[in-house]
Amino acid sequence: MIEAGSLIRSLSGRPAARNFHTFVINEIGHAIVTGRFPIGSILANDAQMMETYGVSRTVLREALKTLEAKGLVEARPKVGTRVSPASRWSLFDPQVLSWHFYAAPDAQFYESLFEVRRALELPAASRAARRRTSENIRGMKYWLHQLESANGDLENHGIAELEIHRIIAETSGNALMRSVTGLVELTLALALRQCAQKGEHGYLERSRAALTKLVEAIANSDTEAAAAIVGEVIDLDEERVLTALPSAESA
Repeated sequence: MIEAGSLIRSLSGRPAARNFHTFVINEIGHAIVTGRFPIGSILANDAQMMETYGVSRTVLREALKTLEAKGLVEARPKVGTRVSPASRWSLFDPQVLSWHFYAAPDAQFYESLFEVRRALELPAASRAARRRTSENIRGMKYWLHQLESANGDLENHGIAELEIHRIIAETSGNALMRSVTGLVELTLALALRQCAQKGEHGYLERSRAALTKLVEAIANSDTEAAAAIVGEVIDLDEERVLTALPSAESA
């Protein structure tokens, strides 16, 4: 499991593992998604991996079972553990998504992320506007205040924005909508990384202004405005991510 916000909190480096089991999953999963362990390749045998990661056979086997459940590997008798095609990876798994943060930039994959995010978040915002309670609005306004207090700090901005999106997903009342949180975090982290590397160019202020309008629309039960404004928020993130790619800069 990966805690919501841990990817944004790790913008200055890889997330720290909480235990040996998590450590091995993280190391192998990261190596697969980033291509260090290529698709179709066979992982080293148990003895070699036990020595490499400094863990017991039990820890290693449990980690590999977890990775197999996520679709990244497949154990085959007399063959070993093979890296599965990317088409089998569980991309709605927050941990699998988080490893893509460290992979080589891929415009097509990034566009797919935003396409799915729109498909999920627009109806979630509309439903949230219809179902919101005063407690939901208080939570959103609290994180809006944290957003205003971030004063350009990318990590604090990211955590506050993510929390607003998370509350909206929960307020929608559809449990499946909550699966959007990992997707939002990855795309938001990618946008913030570009801000750190190439300047934010007004992104933080525009994002804060759009989120303020979004919370107001939800508070006013304006379902159409909520859907439209969350689309604007997504557009800001997509613009920050895609225009910073080498292909976009050379276009």
